[in-house]
Amino acid sequence: MSFPQAFVDPSSVAVVGATEDRAKWGYWLATGALAGAGRRQVWLVNRRAAQVLGRSCRPTVDDLPQAPDLVALCVPPRHVLPVVRDALAKGCRAFLSITAGLGADEAELAALLRESGARLIGPNSLGLFNAAADLRLAWGNFTPGRLAIVSQSGQLGSEIAGLGARAGLGVSRFYSVGNQLDVGAVDVLESLVSDEHTSTVALYLESFADGARIVTALEALRRAGKHALVLTTGASEGSRLLARSHTGSMTSALDVVDAACRAAGALRVATPRELVDAARVLDATTPPGGRRVAIISDSGGQGGIAADLAVDRGLRVPVFTERLQARLRDLLPAATVSNPVDLAGAGEADLQVYARVTELVAASGEVDSIVLSGYLGCYGEDSPSLVDAESAVIDRLGRRRRTDAAHVPLIVHSMSAASPAVARLREHRVPVFDTIDAALGALGHLTRLGGRPRPAPMTVRAEAAVPAPGYWAARTFLTALGIAMPEARRVTDAAGFAAACASLRPPLVLKAGWIEHKSEHRAVRTGLGPDTAAAVFREMYERLGPGEYVVEEQDIRPGVVELLIGARRDRDFGPTVTVGHGGVLAELWHDVSVELAPVDRRTAAGMLDRLRSRRLLDGWRGQPAVDLDALIDAIVAVSEAIAVTTGVADIEVNPIRVGSEGALAVDALVVPRGAEVVPKSACEATGANGHRETETTEEQETSREHVH
Repeated sequence: MSFPQAFVDPSSVAVVGATEDRAKWGYWLATGALAGAGRRQVWLVNRRAAQVLGRSCRPTVDDLPQAPDLVALCVPPRHVLPVVRDALAKGCRAFLSITAGLGADEAELAALLRESGARLIGPNSLGLFNAAADLRLAWGNFTPGRLAIVSQSGQLGSEIAGLGARAGLGVSRFYSVGNQLDVGAVDVLESLVSDEHTSTVALYLESFADGARIVTALEALRRAGKHALVLTTGASEGSRLLARSHTGSMTSALDVVDAACRAAGALRVATPRELVDAARVLDATTPPGGRRVAIISDSGGQGGIAADLAVDRGLRVPVFTERLQARLRDLLPAATVSNPVDLAGAGEADLQVYARVTELVAASGEVDSIVLSGYLGCYGEDSPSLVDAESAVIDRLGRRRRTDAAHVPLIVHSMSAASPAVARLREHRVPVFDTIDAALGALGHLTRLGGRPRPAPMTVRAEAAVPAPGYWAARTFLTALGIAMPEARRVTDAAGFAAACASLRPPLVLKAGWIEHKSEHRAVRTGLGPDTAAAVFREMYERLGPGEYVVEEQDIRPGVVELLIGARRDRDFGPTVTVGHGGVLAELWHDVSVELAPVDRRTAAGMLDRLRSRRLLDGWRGQPAVDLDALIDAIVAVSEAIAVTTGVADIEVNPIRVGSEGALAVDALVVPRGAEVVPKSACEATGANGHRETETTEEQETSREHVH
């Protein structure tokens, strides 16, 4: 169902539970509703009071002269259902429920809403606000602005609004979705795409049910020219179904949320303060086009610390060209000008130097952003005779922000937190911070928004048949995808094993094909030759019993790098693909990169670039560079397979051995849907041999109860 206009700009509002008691919700909703009485009809409902806030009250919704467009509920839990029934009978189809703790009544309420085609925000909501429509049905006050806040936690959403107000950042809309019994965060996100008063959206969620739709909504916001900042707790780990593969245990819920944000062109931040800092910069400028930053400071110490922090935040502090350095020396004869630039007292001699140096560096084409750090903002505060001169510099920096054709964002770190000069910077919408770590933290986040968006995936691969259990079937599945695997034979007895050995090139590898994590169960032996193969097969057969064994030619190419390619179906976001440092120590190194599947070649290459082990692929200590094209082909193929083969829950290729002459997968696991969940207690996976393989995984946690 569509998002009702009643939650955006209702023609009439009824507050049920209105009161003059300032400690109660009914007061805040009533005063907020009455503040918009010049735009809409407002009715107050209270069973016991004839008047509230100087306005006459009606005892029930049924006593209202007509059906209100929106009903706000702040009554005790036992009264919610009766009030909703009365309002539905009256003709109302939109509700805001502040009341929490409905218990078993929630199920009946949800059924009532479905049957009547009505919509409800909440229960357990902190309310809603729309600055452009004079609509305030929430606790507290809001400063109007261009940041929309959509939050599962009302109190955390209120914190974001408060932090923003203190930093000069206002709110366009605020929606606390509470328990999301009916209206969810994704409904609100979709409604914001066309909101001309919103430029940035802050989203806080504790769980990501309907994740694919959330990604689509975030993509739509980006296409509409709006930025989305995502905050989450990571508690949703319990909502994910961990498969039997190493991939499932190596990736976290936050890995998948980050992948979803990259796919949508959104940005995940870790704290409300980080969110507000990033939103402040976005409110004033566009994200930088790259990671090159110029540090301009009036202190060598502050400039050095800023440069170190910039690198730590993923930024680059490039040394300026000789041409630019020469031009800077004309302005700053005694200064350090290589980057960072140390003004060395020149700013105190002539405050206009701050603006001149900034303009020169911005026009050079050598950087993507500028951080101005130090004493600017304090001159007039400490020396009143310098107020006018400092204001003139700030006005010049403000004009540069508005007219800069190169779009090189400027961020200021000032040693003053609230001087008139700092206020003047904010009036010019120049982002200003009172700590350098906050300034560079915000800039570091924004560079992740400034790159090229991830291209829309185009999968042309046909859905494959779901393989039977076991390694041989997994081999068949992967080779059909175009992934190379060693020459092999399937055997079940000593005679077949001997015949296989005679047809393959040693050294050989023997595997018990029905066992998934073979190294952990001594179900794989390598380096077999004519003198050892028969004895090894006999020992393994006697220990593990009859079943489907596989004999392979061993990959003995020098200079190979072992990686892992995994793909799995996340419960919330759907198909994902993972690349990481592979082999038996994969979980120890935990060096992985995750994306939503499918991915194209550019995205697959970007996944490799994020790995800490990336340099191994270019050749390490004299080793040749590996065949990246073959590796990227395999990543793309696995990502497409999980996306189109709906009957498969998990694919793992571990390891895939990549050398200078191609990539070879030497072990694999494919898990059908329905077989991916393993209970928390030890489970028994029985293979063809009748012996038991025991594994454990983490159990799904229950979601945290939402509270204000």
